[in-house]
Amino acid sequence: MKNAWNWIGKSILHYKFPLLGFILLLTIGLGFKASQIQLSYELAKILPASDERFQLYEGFKKKYGEDGAVMVIAVENPSIFSPAEFQAWRDLSNAVKKQAGIKNVLSLATLPELYIDSVEKKFKTRPLLDSTLTLNESNLTVFKAKLDRLPIYKNFLYTEDLKTHLLLITLDQKVINDKGRIALVKNIKALGEQYQAKMKHSVHMTGMPFIRTEYTSQVTKELSLFLGLAILVTSLILLFFFRSFQVVFFANIVVLVGIVASLATIVFFGFKITLLSGLIPPLIVVIGIPNVIFLLNKYHETYLSGKSKEESLIESASKVGRTLFLANLTTSIGFGVFAFTGSALLVEFGIVAALNVMITFFVSLVLIPIFFSFLAPPKQKDLAHFESVRVNKFLNRVDVWVLHHRKFIYGFISIVLVISFYGLSKIQAVGYIVDDLPRDNAIYTDLKFVEDRFKGVMPFEVNIDAFEKGRALTPELLAKIKRTEKLLAKYPEFTQGLSILTATKYLYQVYRGGDPKYFTLPGIDELAKLKDFQSSLDGKDNNLFAGFIDKDKRFTRISFQMQDAGTVRTQQLFDEIQPKIDSIFRTDIETGELLPAGDKRGYQADVTGNSVIYAFQTAYLQVNLIESTITAIILICILMALLFRSWKMVLISTLPSLIPLIITAGLMGYFGIALKPSTILIFSIAFGISSDGTIYFLTRYKEEWAKNNQNVQKAVQTTILKTGVSMFYTAMILFFGFFIFTASTFKGTQALGILVSVTLLIAMICNLILLPAFLLGLNKKEIATILEEDL
Repeated sequence: MKNAWNWIGKSILHYKFPLLGFILLLTIGLGFKASQIQLSYELAKILPASDERFQLYEGFKKKYGEDGAVMVIAVENPSIFSPAEFQAWRDLSNAVKKQAGIKNVLSLATLPELYIDSVEKKFKTRPLLDSTLTLNESNLTVFKAKLDRLPIYKNFLYTEDLKTHLLLITLDQKVINDKGRIALVKNIKALGEQYQAKMKHSVHMTGMPFIRTEYTSQVTKELSLFLGLAILVTSLILLFFFRSFQVVFFANIVVLVGIVASLATIVFFGFKITLLSGLIPPLIVVIGIPNVIFLLNKYHETYLSGKSKEESLIESASKVGRTLFLANLTTSIGFGVFAFTGSALLVEFGIVAALNVMITFFVSLVLIPIFFSFLAPPKQKDLAHFESVRVNKFLNRVDVWVLHHRKFIYGFISIVLVISFYGLSKIQAVGYIVDDLPRDNAIYTDLKFVEDRFKGVMPFEVNIDAFEKGRALTPELLAKIKRTEKLLAKYPEFTQGLSILTATKYLYQVYRGGDPKYFTLPGIDELAKLKDFQSSLDGKDNNLFAGFIDKDKRFTRISFQMQDAGTVRTQQLFDEIQPKIDSIFRTDIETGELLPAGDKRGYQADVTGNSVIYAFQTAYLQVNLIESTITAIILICILMALLFRSWKMVLISTLPSLIPLIITAGLMGYFGIALKPSTILIFSIAFGISSDGTIYFLTRYKEEWAKNNQNVQKAVQTTILKTGVSMFYTAMILFFGFFIFTASTFKGTQALGILVSVTLLIAMICNLILLPAFLLGLNKKEIATILEEDL
């Protein structure tokens, strides 16, 4: 293996012009491909396609369209029935309706009412307030009186006290998952802001299309922000350590090639930029720079020992190249395990990140020796970073601790671990749809405004299969829907339901002359009298109830909106409600027995919808990310076992990377940071990167052990003082590099930045203090047996 790396080191300089030309042409080609990158406007696909819950939801959307298609504008305006206020509300409603991509707008100003066409024997719709009428006090008083007789709209479009009013905007299915949604929502937002400025009423905007669009816009902004910050921070740290603009310049060329490759990889695989994959370019910068640091430090160190520039570059590429390969492989494993989760979002992130960690390594290995072969040999000022007083003082103290205070180190770590395990026991696993946003963010506050007054905007659906054509309108099924709506009315998280039952109740009210007391489900005889009017429910002659039943009248739905109650509560609700719904829809009315699922004597009713799927996805992610972390640990342990052929060495090399994860998990418990996808993500990533430091230390230790006649203590001391410099520089790059993510608007990304930074800092301390302490604890015979193997 050594001979192979020696050949690689020599070949890089021997073929530097062809290699440089190849990388240049490749980068140009990749750059062209990277220019085709696109943002993802679809909901993240987290559940695997084989998941029954995912299949049910996808089938539901094929029948009825996207359930999260309604954007909400809410205002608190007790004076809305004054002519000027109502006109402004009408103008806003009409202006929104004129936007391309709008399917329907429903507000007080656009309310339809049903009436009976006695000639055609049909229910038809007309505006509740005739648009040709003058908006004066008298006409609005009449309008308000008519509105009072329509319970269907109460607590749906306005609160019972008539103070808060909604404008519901249904987006066309074609723009829901399309780039056009961004411009459309932006236009609607601008119209709302104009209304707010003119009428002096605070406008609150929410709903899934709005929340998704605002998230996407923020992700787009943060892509550039993080990339810029990553390059700036790493460049400043490199400049501080090396005091050389040349180092900064060439290091940035290396990571620039890595960035272009990462974006091109996303395009090659047919992926799009998501909230996760958008983090890859800045991650490449942060993870790629340590490669440069180790290569340059070895080059400078070898040159200081008296070798020529070319010999020093070859030794740097061959000796450090081998170490860096193993270190980047462990980092790649940390990312790569996500590719086995079955979740499209994580699979894409895992594949692209894992591949590009290795691509950036190879680019670093080739370009750094080539670039510096064209430059003059390092001068004394270029080597001054080895003599940094503060760094060397720190490393000398580490050396003293390791040699003379091992018992204290073990005792201190043991106490910290006990405290951390207690903190770990306090971690809670919960997530919210807008959980990642600060509490003062407008998206969050507007959602809470609507939830406080209308309970919620998150879709919660009951999908019903009657198994036969025409069976969805039977009195039996309507009665079951009534029981279901009554069941969910007991839960404070839900709004009133909308279904064919709502339509039937309204039809009956109109049929009976409009008296509000007839807004109820009629008896079987009365339902029979409405049979001639049932074409009104087809959605062809009016659009009031379209989307609640299919053309064959086999499938129907009950639509609720719910609070962003959190994944734990949503899962509890599902676990409580689904069995009760099964009991309602699958109970044989004659025998009272609970029929098996799919039995055509009953009905199949399944809870689904955006809010429920989000809870399922979060639970799925939590399990899979924990499994991914365990997989990463196992794979890296196997790699260590292949390298050292000793279970003791596997334990020694794993603990310094594992302990920081336990400490970080403990801190999460103490500080109330919930276990959710964005925070679980850090563990396998951090473990992979932490293992790099272990490999850097052990490979250098083996080299020094051989140089110092197998003197363990001398080898440990030299490794701490020599490799410790590079490990310290790398730790600072990684700490501040990941810390840039705290600049995010999203709390999940902030947590990722803080937790990974802290974990890697602790990992550096463990690798510099605990790892050498472990090595000194091995006897000379064990050390000799282990290190005689070729690393």
